[in-house]
Order: sequence, then C-alpha cells, then structure tokens
Amino acid sequence: MTIRVLLADDQPLVRAALQMVITEAADVEVMGEAENGAEAVRLTEELGPDVVVMDIRMPGMDGIEATRLITTGAGTTHVVVLTTFDHDDYVYGALRAGASGFLVKDMALDDILAAIRTVASGDALIAPSITRRLIREFVGRPPVAPPSRVKLGGITNREREVLTLVGKGLSNTEIADRLCISMATVKTYVTRLLAKLDARDRVQLVILAYEAGLVTTSR
Repeated sequence: MTIRVLLADDQPLVRAALQMVITEAADVEVMGEAENGAEAVRLTEELGPDVVVMDIRMPGMDGIEATRLITTGAGTTHVVVLTTFDHDDYVYGALRAGASGFLVKDMALDDILAAIRTVASGDALIAPSITRRLIREFVGRPPVAPPSRVKLGGITNREREVLTLVGKGLSNTEIADRLCISMATVKTYVTRLLAKLDARDRVQLVILAYEAGLVTTSR
C-alpha cells in the first residue's frame, strides 16, 4: 500500500529536497505541494492524502491553523509538522492543534521517511528523547495562563502512574521497567488512556499529562 503525502512549505528548495527523498521510496509518493496553510487545507480536501508534512511558519495561514482545520475535518489525514525545533516556539501549538508529531528540518533522510510511515500507520511520532525535550522547552517556562486542569476522575491510580510517565517522555519499555510490569500491560494501559481521555495519540497524552499537572518542572 502506497502512502500518499502532501508537502506544505513556502520554501521551494525544502519541498524539492523532500520530493527527492520520497521519490526514492517504493511505498511513499508525493501527490501534491502547497506553498501556504490555506493551500494545504484546500489540497487536503481535494486529494485526501494520508500524511501532510506541514511547515509551521508560512505566509498567510500558518501551519498551526492549517493543522487544526485538517485534523478537525471529516477526513483521516494525519499531520506531521516540519520545524527548526531549536528556534521555533510554535511546536507545542501545532501539537495542540492535532499534529501527530514533528520533523526537524535537519533530520537524516531515512528518519524523515520512517516518520512519515509511523504517522501513516496511525501512530504518533514521539520518540522519548524528543518528548523530554518538548517537555523541558514548554513546561520549563512560566505559562502565559495557568494550564487547564483536565478531568482524570475516570482513570485508575495505575493508569495515572502510566500517564505521568508517558508525559515525562518514557518509552513503553522504560515504563515497564519502572513499574515492574510487562510491555503488553503497558500497551494495554496506554490504549485505555487513549480511549478514556479521548486522545487521538500518544502526543495528546503528553499534553494532557502536562495540563493535568502530572508533569511539572519540579518532578
């Protein structure tokens, strides 16, 4: 099965580089290109790609708003945001808008393809090291407004423990070791958390853990 990709970036050279990478893969193809967020939304509606690789900073409608419109639409398209993470304050906003992860523009080409495949399969691109970096970047700053406290009354104490560790960026293997449970049990807890908290993927679980106060700079 071929993964259909839409590239959204205002820089032609970036799109050309991604096009070259994807062309070399037998299971991934580029079905369209967009120069801004509005065009990305329109082409997503017209073409129905499996994955949109979305730049954040674009003229007119930016990648965050485009991501929100795409992920709340009627389709099943997943969005991966493309960013220069060290200099970009909008990653958290993009994840809140429904992105399933993000790519750093200087990533190895094989990693970019792997990320596209991961998101197309319905999983989230949230490597533990990247999650920890994200938490340090955004949780480590004084919020503009106090984070909303999401309701966690429907989850068990063990599920709360798992959610906290997911929020801290631990992988399933690390969570299993920390709690002395099997990998299969961890996966079961994560699946239950996704259902109970109405989260689309692991990325949103990280965000919910932060918003619920389970992950703070003091922990």
